[in-house]
Amino acid sequence: MWAASCLASCCAACACDACRTVVSGISRRSARIAYCGLFAFSLVVAWILREVAAPLMESLPWINHFKHTPSREWFETDAVLRVSLGNFLFFTILAVLMIGVKNQKDPRDGLHHGGWMMKIICWFLLVIFMFFLPNELISFYETISKFGSGMFLLVQVVLLLDFVHRWNDTWVGYDEQFWYVALFVVSLVCYVASFVFSGVLFHFFTPSGQDCGINTFFITMTLLLAFVFAIVALHPAVNGSILPASVISLYCTYLCYSALSSEPRDYECNGLHKHSKAVSTGTLTLGLLTTVLSVVYSAVRAGSSATVLSPPSSPRAGKPLLPLDGKEEIENEKAMPVTYSYAFFHLIFSLASMYSAMLLTGWSTSVGETGKLVDVGWPSVWVRIVTCWATALLYLWSLMAPIMFPEREF
Repeated sequence: MWAASCLASCCAACACDACRTVVSGISRRSARIAYCGLFAFSLVVAWILREVAAPLMESLPWINHFKHTPSREWFETDAVLRVSLGNFLFFTILAVLMIGVKNQKDPRDGLHHGGWMMKIICWFLLVIFMFFLPNELISFYETISKFGSGMFLLVQVVLLLDFVHRWNDTWVGYDEQFWYVALFVVSLVCYVASFVFSGVLFHFFTPSGQDCGINTFFITMTLLLAFVFAIVALHPAVNGSILPASVISLYCTYLCYSALSSEPRDYECNGLHKHSKAVSTGTLTLGLLTTVLSVVYSAVRAGSSATVLSPPSSPRAGKPLLPLDGKEEIENEKAMPVTYSYAFFHLIFSLASMYSAMLLTGWSTSVGETGKLVDVGWPSVWVRIVTCWATALLYLWSLMAPIMFPEREF
């Protein structure tokens, strides 16, 4: 017994030392990666609690105070929402605190890049505190999360547009035949995948013998948008590229699939209802992956002083994401203006926390004071369809705006 106690104490001490080493090793530039790691860790915590926390939450009287104990799925959903709320509050508080930071002499600049042990402890305490809140507050958060998720999807679209345009400019900038061929091959693959995917959607979501006009409309509109993207991008007046058009077409097709698969399970035009478990797992995994990639990309673009995250007064010269070993830059950096908006950076994580909660709960459940799960699949469908159309409008605007307003810089 004494030996086991000593061993446990040694392990705890080693773990604390390891944590202190990791936290102290987080430098100014790698702080962005640390925020991404904390967000990814919160997703893992929410996923684990969704699987194992239901029995414990059933025993908490301020949560399970119903006449009839709710289903296990209700407690799983509630656990995810409480972790998400803690994560949302953590990043929202940071976003509010960082409003108006213009240069690195601001004391809040040090809070953004340092103090990691304090921030991790605060995050941990916030998440724990969420499990003491009444169900009414969690239900309210679940409601507003649907709107926050829609806003994150729009941010995700802006990041995607920024990514594909930079991707295209980088390969074209090489001005070599190999990269032009690579552009053509990738574009062709994306377009073929979009058309094949659309055919699969017609097969599963417009079954014969059913009146599925709304599904047919959604899929047909997505296909038409793919053709419009190519026509506009290749128009001589626009002088665009086929690569961004093909990638946006594939992403719109994915959003269309995501919307159709969110239709209620008892809807006769949802041909995937028989495979709902496999579909939900695949959709969840892909959705979480795109979420993590979005927040990581936002951190990377912040490190290169991207226009997506830059305040108007920031310099446009890029910087590497990870720091160099030299110390000669430290004094000069203290007087420099910030290279991106810290507040908007944290806002992305706040919205991503809401979106990840909707993914982990399937969008189709609502935590109510009655302790019942209510099917709300159609709002999820329209959120994603509207996001698909907004993606199309934003991409077409990125092509047409330089022609419509030639005196302005885009």
